[in-house]
Amino acid sequence: MNVLGLAPLILIFPVIGVLFNALFGAAFVNTDRKVGEKWSGWFATLMAFASFAVVVLMAIGLRQNVFHTEIVYLFDWISLPSFDFYVRWAMQIDTLSVTMMLVVTGVGSIIHVYSIGYMHGDRNFSRYFAYLSLFLFFMLILVSGSSYLVLFVGWEGVGLCSYLLISFWFSRVDKDGVWMNANAGRKAFVVNRIGDFAIILAVILTFYTFKTLEFQPVFEQAIEIFRSGEEVVLFANETFGAPGITVGLGTVLTIITFLFLIGATGKSAQLILHVWLPDAMAGPTPASSLIHAATMVTAGVYLIVRSNVLYELARASGVTVIGNLTSSDVVALVGAGTALYAALIAFTQYDIKKVLAYSTISQLGFMIAAAGMGAYVAAIFHLITHAFFKALLFMAAGSVIHGMEHGHHEAAHEGGHDDPDFDPQDMRCMGGL
Repeated sequence: MNVLGLAPLILIFPVIGVLFNALFGAAFVNTDRKVGEKWSGWFATLMAFASFAVVVLMAIGLRQNVFHTEIVYLFDWISLPSFDFYVRWAMQIDTLSVTMMLVVTGVGSIIHVYSIGYMHGDRNFSRYFAYLSLFLFFMLILVSGSSYLVLFVGWEGVGLCSYLLISFWFSRVDKDGVWMNANAGRKAFVVNRIGDFAIILAVILTFYTFKTLEFQPVFEQAIEIFRSGEEVVLFANETFGAPGITVGLGTVLTIITFLFLIGATGKSAQLILHVWLPDAMAGPTPASSLIHAATMVTAGVYLIVRSNVLYELARASGVTVIGNLTSSDVVALVGAGTALYAALIAFTQYDIKKVLAYSTISQLGFMIAAAGMGAYVAAIFHLITHAFFKALLFMAAGSVIHGMEHGHHEAAHEGGHDDPDFDPQDMRCMGGL
């Protein structure tokens, strides 16, 4: 059996989960809450596990050398002959994309299971699972797309879903009457748009340089032009009589990779654009686990690793961004600075979820720093391990909060619960393992 023919199911299963909960979930829950929650939650969970199972088949195919790098064509998406601009919607199945999909669907499926119990009794139970499945869908688009434009669709999609999940309990107010959850969602949405604007500029510049946005052709052309020593002509268009601008490839690649870094800084919460992540704790704990562990914040790391050819060529060209620093050097410095800064801030936090938030920022800094130094395998290895242990820590934190009297988030309150069978230290030991 050709397992590549099953690749579209990786995206289709989460969509089915979204549609089921969006169209029928509320009706099931409102008719009979106990039965309705089971249908709503377990159906979405089943779809997540089904997607995971297909990804496992892809991983087995890669392991057995059935295929190496394959492009699974889905449909023609954009056709603009005047600009010689054609985009097809396709999935790139290779070691990097399959590894990322295993993390996303594996951790995502576990979080779905945990969410069934955590969200029990919530009046918007089905809406939550619709958002969660949608989050999974867009993240899978991001890591499986064969071009920068398809990646950008997933990039924007996870940004939208993070806004929806962070502000899920949008009607909640604090003691001063401030809409804290809604404000946290807006903050995440606005801050991420800064990085997204940089990604748009990078994608436009990539197209005008290589006349395509597909990963493989872009990388192959970049290597060929670099070896030949030719310059590139930007923004030329015969239809409109635009002669274009001639510039060295090293300069163009340095600009593109630096813009990618700005985008990654927003999505992966690096210094300056990190301010949205601590406030993202306002959403349900399982959603925080998904955002912080397996999906949104890892997107920036994935983008840099996926673009490793461009970063290495930019480094080899010798073109600098600041002083003697190439774009890769700046990536490493930003990551290292973020890792140290966030770790120091975490020492001052009392809220258990805030501690984990700053821990996430620090760990992402290590991943970005590794990618900047050219240790791409180490960056992805750290991403995988972080996804699992941080998801466990967040779910343990959720259990702590639920088990504590009045639902305190502060670690200082751990001695104040009345359940003799509940010991937060047990959860910490589990997370430490």
